[in-house]
This record gives sequence, structure tokens and C-alpha cells, in this order.
Amino acid sequence: MRRLRWTLPALALFVLASLVCRAQAMPATSGETLNGRHVVLADAVRGHAVVLVFGFTKEAGDGCGAWAKAIREDPSLAGVTLYSGALLERVPGFMRGMIKAAMRKGVGAAEQDHFVVLTQDEKLWRNYFGANADQDLKDPYVLLLDSSGQVRWRGHGAAGDMEPLLRSAKR
Repeated sequence: MRRLRWTLPALALFVLASLVCRAQAMPATSGETLNGRHVVLADAVRGHAVVLVFGFTKEAGDGCGAWAKAIREDPSLAGVTLYSGALLERVPGFMRGMIKAAMRKGVGAAEQDHFVVLTQDEKLWRNYFGANADQDLKDPYVLLLDSSGQVRWRGHGAAGDMEPLLRSAKR
């Protein structure tokens, strides 16, 4: 009986600690939208249901565009705010302006305010998205966040393969 008295509270404490560790906060990195507005994505998404579509490499860029298009065209995701983004920390500073200009040309004017370019904290963002294997960085990474900021779904890969799973997770 005495052993049970200590085991139950210890088990409860362990479960609580593991749940707290699992809830990971979005990095508070300052970035810039494609139309030049400075933004901290963690502040911008607070209180909204959001889909984040991010690329960590040039190869992921086309896939991110396909995801954004699929999400905008899916009526079941109409109430969800979409933010796309790219991490350019590994890109030399003198090339970032050219890359942003090229991205601006490929993203419609209406979507540029929701496309965020980050140039720091790549390790934090990769961890947040679960993008820890270098071989998978050619894929776009996608998160569905509820209005309290909790990750409700995560995936990476082609939109055609994964978008139905995102749609069902939103329900």
C-alpha cells in the first residue's frame, strides 16, 4: 500500500512532464514577408487556425507552391489561414535579395503578405517542423495549427499525396 501511495503520484508527474515537453512553442524569429513587411510568425498566427507550408531548400520551393495552391483551392480548408515560407539562413547574404526577387515573381501579389522569408534560427525551425533528416529537406513541410497554437497535423512531401490527410485532420 505504501509503495502504491508513491507510485501513483510519481507516474502522474511523469505523464504531465512528458505532455509539457511534447508541446513545442513556435520559434519567435523575426522575418520579412515578400512585400517587405517585418513579421514574427509566432505573433501573426496567434489565435488563428493556420496551415504553415515551409521549404528548407531550393528543391522544396516548387512543392511548397503546389501545397499552397491545393490548400487555397480546397473548400474544406477555406477557414484556415495559409502562411508559406522559406528559410534562407544557408544562403549567402549577397544572394538573398536576388532569391527574394525571384520568389516575389512566382507568388501572386495577394499571397505575398502571407509568404515569410526567414534568415536565422534554421535549426529551431527544422526541429519545430520535424525536419531533422537532411535527405528529406527537398520536400515541403506542412503543419496544421489550431487557434491555440497546438500542432494538429504534420507532414512532408508532395501535396497530392498528403493533402487529403491534412483535410481529414482539420475536421
